[in-house]
Amino acid sequence: MTIRLPDATGALRVYEPRREPVAVTPGAAFTSRTVFSAAHVVADPFADVSPDSPAAVDWDATLAFRRHLWSHGLGVAEAMDTAQRGMGLDWAGAAELIRRSAAEARAAGGRIACGVGTDQLAAGTLDAVRAAYEEQLAVVEESGAQPILMASRALAAAARGPEDYLEVYGHLLRQSAEPVILHWLGPMFDPALEGYWGSSDLDAATDTFLEVIAAHPDKVDGIKVSLLDAQREIDLRRRLPQGVRCYTGDDFNYPELIAGDEKGFSHALLGIFDPLGPLAAEAVRVLDTGDAKGFRELLDPTVELSRHLFQPPTRFYKTGVVLLAWLAGHQDHFTMVGGLQSARSLPHLARAYELADRLGLFPDPGRAEERMRNLLSTYGVDQ
Repeated sequence: MTIRLPDATGALRVYEPRREPVAVTPGAAFTSRTVFSAAHVVADPFADVSPDSPAAVDWDATLAFRRHLWSHGLGVAEAMDTAQRGMGLDWAGAAELIRRSAAEARAAGGRIACGVGTDQLAAGTLDAVRAAYEEQLAVVEESGAQPILMASRALAAAARGPEDYLEVYGHLLRQSAEPVILHWLGPMFDPALEGYWGSSDLDAATDTFLEVIAAHPDKVDGIKVSLLDAQREIDLRRRLPQGVRCYTGDDFNYPELIAGDEKGFSHALLGIFDPLGPLAAEAVRVLDTGDAKGFRELLDPTVELSRHLFQPPTRFYKTGVVLLAWLAGHQDHFTMVGGLQSARSLPHLARAYELADRLGLFPDPGRAEERMRNLLSTYGVDQ
């Protein structure tokens, strides 16, 4: 059996799907690396909503997906940009997601960290930014989850320079009950974050970022860096204070960054580990044995898929993530909050299916093929 897929030019080509998935079994947490998957939310396809409405979430399917990740030993990074924070999921929805997922984590014995931002603000003064951060930090801490201090659009708009970032983050770190993860999200993921840390010069921004950490090393568990620049991440992690971890958020270069070198390595907090969860977990277990070569042999072939999903405009990578979750059987539909299932072209989605199928990511390749055929038919592609 074959399937006809459109290429980047719109021409149809024949693809023969894989017949057997990669065999991966659930397992315990890892010993050599701390690894989080930033998990997506599953929309309620039957809700009568518009892209401007508050998100309607299918809670059962959303929580089931988190149990799937925990079963493979992965931590869950909740209410992050993969969950469409600021792109369909508002703060009220994110707060409910945090509370529900944290309760599920306690029941399942899973690790969870949750995003703390300021998305209840469109804009505001520095005092308003601090208050918004504090409100969200309280919700995460009350849930029992580890906080991830995310980059703030409102702070980027209100800050006059590096000193404002130092003041706001210093204030939050002083009052945080437990060590947090600091998240530096680059403008390729969110253009509103251009010039974060007070400068568009990344060297200057890095110096300010490190100054925040150096002032409060006991309150920083680690940093998540999402700049898609492997060498910059390596240089940054070598400058971190002792005991502060680097969690790679580089969806282009993650195998080499996690494997590391003679001077250190990165842990991981990645959106691509949503669709790659079981395979990524298997690779890290190989790394736990000290077999870096075997780790790279498993994970290097996934980079082509990740680079495809995260191609510009990078912020729409969630569409491919949700497509693959549907094809893999983790949800019954290809619908997203905010209507973002329409954010990528049919050729892009077809290529994502092909690359994921070649990797053996679909537990039931036949079901994935049938669902892809159904999607193609809605675009007028006859088989």
